[in-house]
Amino acid sequence: MAIKKSDLYSSIWASCDELRGGMDAGQYKDYVLFMLFIKYITDKYGNSNDFAPPVTIPKGASFTDMVALKGKSDIGDKINTQIIQPLIDANARLARSDFPDFNDPNKLGEGQAMIDRLTNLIGIFQKPELDFSENRADHDDILGDAYEYLMRHFATQSGKSKGQFYTPSEVSRVIAQVIGISPQNTKAATTAYDPTCGSGSLLLKVAAQAGKHITLEGQEKDVTTAGLARMNMILHDFPTANILSGNTLAAPKFKDGEQLRTYDYVVANPPFSDKTWTSGLTLSKDPFQRFAWGEPPAKQGDYAYLLHIIRSMKGSGKAACILPHGVLFRGNAEATIRQQLVRSGYLKGIIGLPSNLFYGTGIPACIVVLDKENAAARKGVFMIDAAKGFIKDSAKNRLREQDIHRIVDTFTKQADVPRYARMVPLAEIANPKNDFNLNLPRYIDSTEPEDIQDIDGHLRGGIPERDLDALGAYWKVLPGVRGVLFDPAGRPGYARLRLPLAEVRAAVQKPTTVAAG
Repeated sequence: MAIKKSDLYSSIWASCDELRGGMDAGQYKDYVLFMLFIKYITDKYGNSNDFAPPVTIPKGASFTDMVALKGKSDIGDKINTQIIQPLIDANARLARSDFPDFNDPNKLGEGQAMIDRLTNLIGIFQKPELDFSENRADHDDILGDAYEYLMRHFATQSGKSKGQFYTPSEVSRVIAQVIGISPQNTKAATTAYDPTCGSGSLLLKVAAQAGKHITLEGQEKDVTTAGLARMNMILHDFPTANILSGNTLAAPKFKDGEQLRTYDYVVANPPFSDKTWTSGLTLSKDPFQRFAWGEPPAKQGDYAYLLHIIRSMKGSGKAACILPHGVLFRGNAEATIRQQLVRSGYLKGIIGLPSNLFYGTGIPACIVVLDKENAAARKGVFMIDAAKGFIKDSAKNRLREQDIHRIVDTFTKQADVPRYARMVPLAEIANPKNDFNLNLPRYIDSTEPEDIQDIDGHLRGGIPERDLDALGAYWKVLPGVRGVLFDPAGRPGYARLRLPLAEVRAAVQKPTTVAAG
């Protein structure tokens, strides 16, 4: 019988309640997520007969062994030394920094308070409805989804400082789809990279879109968040994903010799307008030649991350990066880089997103889509202004399924849509009046046309013919309907409805009114 997500989530929130007190969300999440992790790997790999299971659980270091520690005076110390440390020793991809200290009296209380709190926490995950051992085939991902569900909540609660590690899943799905990855064009050797990977959720959405176990690599500056990403990869059945911690701009970890490693797909949601991006960098002596197009402003690192991404793409590589709208129009050094970007042909598209989608900031962002393949032949940049397509969801805005579909479908077809999307020729962008400014309103007028009121129609009755003419697309599909429904109103320019309202539906549905094919 499948585990209900509602049961899983309610159990997780019960564990959060157990830990509340001396900790804020940014602290107790680490304990909850470790419990999630140890329970998952015990159920999935604890009795594995695989010759080389993705996760090795040493004897005495499973969730079952944690249960045996309930009520003991040294429960916190034993979890650290008998459960966590052996797991780290047996799995090279795990590090001590990935896990919280279960013997910290400042967070968990002293003496009996700590014993009770940890005992109750373990008990919550013992619930029979959280038995994952019988759900291997269809529900391996349920804990991974819960993991991201938790991170979304913690990001909301924690504000800017902790919200950096979570990209809303709807935005991640758009990115994964617009870069064009699919089961048809991927294999195990296909590579995807995120230089600021946070919790890894964006990489995982790319992998899901690929539909197979591709090669995933990511770097994350925050050590604890990198640990979350490593566990998240394991929870989502990508235990071989390589997540390393460190500053990507100052000390990139993924290199081939002395050059940056290049990838088939690169995705990123870097920190917006990073004011400390130059730390540890000597721009004029960058060994990877990332700043040949120009040096980004010292207090705005957006283009620094974009230039790193471009250097990390293979010759036919695809990429997408979330950036604030300022990168599209700011002047000086950024204008110089932007001109080089457009002239290179790498810029495939720009998708303007609604404001207030991201945790920690309300400013609107855009997705910059890059494609090195056929760059020399590229004649334009495809732009979408999707700023109005969202639903309000408590304090944040959120993309709906219809919004995601419209963005992806329009981008895939590269089809012009009035007030929404168009292919903008490079010549128009380079025109002196635009001067390589990429601000979307310059190229897409998204204002709705004014609703013109017909005073004569209001006073004397009748339907203006111009209003009916505006429905021309419908008359093409239903060519007989206009004549069936409307008559001249007795004065030029106006019509009247021929039938009572109750009979309109039946008249429209008659086979004779519908166009063949």
